[in-house]
Amino acid sequence: MILKRYGNTYHSVEPNFDARALTEIGFRRNRAFSIPAEEFRERYEKLREETVAAQAEGEIHDAVEQELLRRLEEGVAALRQGLQEGEVLVVESLEGDDYPKTRDRKQSVVVEGQNRFYFYWWVEPPLRLGVYREKR
Repeated sequence: MILKRYGNTYHSVEPNFDARALTEIGFRRNRAFSIPAEEFRERYEKLREETVAAQAEGEIHDAVEQELLRRLEEGVAALRQGLQEGEVLVVESLEGDDYPKTRDRKQSVVVEGQNRFYFYWWVEPPLRLGVYREKR
């Protein structure tokens, strides 16, 4: 399960990575679980912090950005699948502070005598996720 803090409550969320959105790297509440922040601090302890980043490159702008977001989502899914019983992931990147953004750079290349663009995409800074488990 992935949790993200909204105000004074942690809510369960699902990744919502969309190249067409203003904020490409987002999470959508799924309403499956919520817990007040104070209760979360009392019941859970942090085990470690993980970061997820991705890179992609290619000739088609939109396709490369979509590939970047797919790779990022795969990284989050791998962390979620690796959780042990009683563990949760918490989105710790803070909006307005260190929230990840997609970045791109294009380079002009010559292909068969024609000028073309080649695109490089990456996530900066990496997405920070904390791994927490219920205290014993």
